[in-house]
Amino acid sequence: MTKKAILLAGGAGTRLYPLTKIVCKQLLPIYDKPMICYPLATLMLGGLREVLIISTPKDLPMLEDYLGDGSQLGIRIAYAAQPKPEGIAQAFLIAADFIAGAGASLILGDNIFYGKLDFYRAALALEHGACIFGYQVRDPERYGVVEFGPDGRALSLEEKPKVPKSHFAVPGLYVYDERVVEFCRELRLSARGELEITDLNTAYLQRNELHVKLLTRGMAWLDTGTQTSLLEAGNYIATIEHRQGLKVACLEEVAFRMGFINQTQLGALIDRLPKAEYREYLSLVCEEGPSAVHPEPER
Repeated sequence: MTKKAILLAGGAGTRLYPLTKIVCKQLLPIYDKPMICYPLATLMLGGLREVLIISTPKDLPMLEDYLGDGSQLGIRIAYAAQPKPEGIAQAFLIAADFIAGAGASLILGDNIFYGKLDFYRAALALEHGACIFGYQVRDPERYGVVEFGPDGRALSLEEKPKVPKSHFAVPGLYVYDERVVEFCRELRLSARGELEITDLNTAYLQRNELHVKLLTRGMAWLDTGTQTSLLEAGNYIATIEHRQGLKVACLEEVAFRMGFINQTQLGALIDRLPKAEYREYLSLVCEEGPSAVHPEPER
């Protein structure tokens, strides 16, 4: 089933104040690129080419100015406002017309995934139900948590529990079938005044239609919602790039490697870039051509 992509870049970014007083949270730097490049690259590496970016009315113009309509990357980007943050699941109601009866994948704008994305492409290939992921963390009480039975099947989901039933957090990457909007319309506001993504996932779980895939130890998931995690993510990306000489979430390269744009189109993009290390890197990518072999953990 063809799936649409939603990138939820909403929220006031209060945990990152005063940084977010002067710039949109998703445009803060993660080493050498704006934060939004990383989740967008994940969607693109999953093969998704129709993306709706949802953000605040204040931040949307900045995001649109940076990314445009996506045509330069061989994708289509649309934009929608979330005037008031009322939960992650609210994104599907905002995106109802965009989804238009298709399946959908949602990623949070402050989540970074680095490693082989086979698990994501397998989830996108599912024809029925929903798929979420489990990632072992030290502090599961900060996240949605999934509990497993002895047979490895998911038993329950809890949102930021005081006493977690497991150490497996649910990262901000989700895949749903065409019923997702219908299920979201049946949700009720939680005690926090939000439409909880955990309640949406529970709706699929109760129907025995929720798939949960555990991410391996070789997969990195970074949440960049605090000053400390922002710094840690930047240091992590810097270490990877310096060691390998390859960039992470370079959107122009991702578009080229995925076949969304050709060598001529990449060259035209490079010609418009200022003379800097980023341009030099893309020039090497373009010269090597699409057949160049690279160790690409992101692929």
